[in-house]
Amino acid sequence: MSHVSETALEQINRRAIPVHATESFWTAQDGHKIRRIDWPGLETGGTPRGSILFFPGRGDNYEKYLETLEEWHRAGWRVTAADWRGQAGSGRLGNDAVTGHVDDLATWIDDLQSFWTDWKAATPRPHILSAHSMGGHLVLRGIAERKVDPDAMVLSAPMLGFVGSIPSAIGHLAAKLMCAIGDPKRPAWKWNEKPGVVPAGRQALLTGDDDRYEDEQWWRNERPELVMGPGSWGWVERSYASMRCLFAPGLLESVDTSVLLLGTSNDKLVSMRAIEEAAERLPAGELVRFGEEAQHEILRDTDAVRERAKTAIDEFLDRVALQK
Repeated sequence: MSHVSETALEQINRRAIPVHATESFWTAQDGHKIRRIDWPGLETGGTPRGSILFFPGRGDNYEKYLETLEEWHRAGWRVTAADWRGQAGSGRLGNDAVTGHVDDLATWIDDLQSFWTDWKAATPRPHILSAHSMGGHLVLRGIAERKVDPDAMVLSAPMLGFVGSIPSAIGHLAAKLMCAIGDPKRPAWKWNEKPGVVPAGRQALLTGDDDRYEDEQWWRNERPELVMGPGSWGWVERSYASMRCLFAPGLLESVDTSVLLLGTSNDKLVSMRAIEEAAERLPAGELVRFGEEAQHEILRDTDAVRERAKTAIDEFLDRVALQK
């Protein structure tokens, strides 16, 4: 007879740090401190199934993904998540507290490489690298540039292109112009004049689940340092440049690692067509395609959407664990 642990049956509180998780800081090579959160692995002893490292998207924080991270922990994985430099509780790189800026996405790739090296040395195999949106772009670029070497990757709505009819070359040129005529650190779009107040209609871009959307605002009230609004023109320009480089001939084809991509044709932020192209070009790429039922934040959407995503991810991870 199989036995299910009491912890596995407990409902997950999305508005609390799980009791088994520990928050701390990792120090980058230049001394910049970056937040992290770690789950140790199996609570009942024994060897974890492996280790998962997760990164959120632009303007994001790991608090938004506690439900998914805790589920992985309960499934027997050693789990870690971390901020990107200049986001959430890991400082700022722009002129104010709410505009997301970075000098170049290579700065984040360098942090990823260093963090990965330290994390991999301290955790059991197989090593899984997972990320959402901008995070998905960065980790895919990281493996394409041989900066990280995971056993497998899980990418939720990776930012591989922006939604819109404007060709990337034209969009990139426009962003370069905006950086040339003004401060690249200035916000690229309007947010709200009231600090901490999110614009109306934002939920429709992210999730169809009211409660999970409200979780984010709860955490912003509880931890004001998590609040972040628009990206800078510098971020927009550097993102265009990075995405165009990632799709250079032969680069994605050089990645032989198994990569599971989740995307929705209803995404109003990142390009589903770009995700489809990446899945086609990656030698071991697999795509789980959602439609009108899902928004950008697939891992924070309705129960039905999440259940399908969870099942696909679990089956993928089961195969990876068996192979390793």
